[in-house]
Amino acid sequence: MEVARQAIAEQRVDQAPELARRRKRRMLAPVINATGVLLHTNLGRAPVGIELAATYSNLELDLESGRRGSRQRAVGDLLATACGAEAAMVVNNCAGAVLLTLAALGAGRGVAVSRGEMVEIGGGFRIPDVMRQSGARLVEVGTTNRSRFSDYADALTDDDDLAMILKVHRSNYEIVGFTEDVDVSDLRELDVPIVADIGSGLLDSGCPWLSGPPPPWLADEPAARQTLRSGADLVLFSGDKLFGGPQAGIIAGRLDLVERCARHPLARALRPGDLVLWALQLTTVAYLDRRGADIPFWKMASTPVAELAERAAKICAAVDTGTVAPTVEAVPTEAVPGGGTLPTVTIPSYGLQLGGDVSEQLRERERPVVARVDQGLTLLDLRTVAPVDDDELVDALGTLAAGSR
Repeated sequence: MEVARQAIAEQRVDQAPELARRRKRRMLAPVINATGVLLHTNLGRAPVGIELAATYSNLELDLESGRRGSRQRAVGDLLATACGAEAAMVVNNCAGAVLLTLAALGAGRGVAVSRGEMVEIGGGFRIPDVMRQSGARLVEVGTTNRSRFSDYADALTDDDDLAMILKVHRSNYEIVGFTEDVDVSDLRELDVPIVADIGSGLLDSGCPWLSGPPPPWLADEPAARQTLRSGADLVLFSGDKLFGGPQAGIIAGRLDLVERCARHPLARALRPGDLVLWALQLTTVAYLDRRGADIPFWKMASTPVAELAERAAKICAAVDTGTVAPTVEAVPTEAVPGGGTLPTVTIPSYGLQLGGDVSEQLRERERPVVARVDQGLTLLDLRTVAPVDDDELVDALGTLAAGSR
């Protein structure tokens, strides 16, 4: 109705259908991710499904006492168990978790960070900038490529009001060559809290929720349980990356430190809504029950290549391209974790290759198919496509072939 009014006011009545179509295309809508990027930031990162009727919940009600409760308690307790922590809480994203932790524990005091860990992530979020916003004072340690235990010890000696050491995982880039770093377990010898921003959100390096061993591409990725066990007082990580849940920031570790974060005024500004907490609860329970196949990210990430190749062959067989382009063939490919996670890692995969760049036509469908283009060829990587969407791909490719005739 609003588009119709706009078209009349602007004397473009004949363009009303096109204006309506463009308005609809700007709205949130489901898409098929055929890029092979499992945690595609532009497509919402980890896919999460939640079916919930319109209902009230005990979001901030203690059912035992009948009095007001904490929205952090239910999911926080589950996350603490999953992380092997004393306590946990949830904020809107990992950047929020960093900001809240620095403000609650380090405002007006020094926070030591290695120069090699003063990262910038997407959107211009920089550790030095968020440090200033939190009120904490940045204490730079070591050099870009080498930080030693003695550097941290000297910082503690030189600054008698050091609040913590902040370890930041370089999740979206790597420094190689002449390098040196200090493990959390070694820093434990210093008499100061250690906060580890592990970023990507791997819960446990052993991946006990999977039926087999941990995927080899996860090697050396820091995990929440092991980081806490090695001596970190708090770990901070994203909910929508390797954790496979909704966008959220998780703070887990020592009870007294988590409680200080929860009491800080920023905690209310950064708190999540009930739908996020519902989705996190479902995801965390799946971890605790060791049902990795019920977490869409892990189901996609652990699918055998042979299964993907079989699906690709069936799709090709079902598409009647005739003798006219675009040609469609099943090909091996390489998927990537994405979302600023494991930047140098690729995951063996399988998909479909189409002659020419038809990515725009695929995006124009009622349910858009988002592909990637490499050297003038369009690739549809099946690792990020749910099997239930294979028929949709058959229809999309058949439509392309018909259109080319």
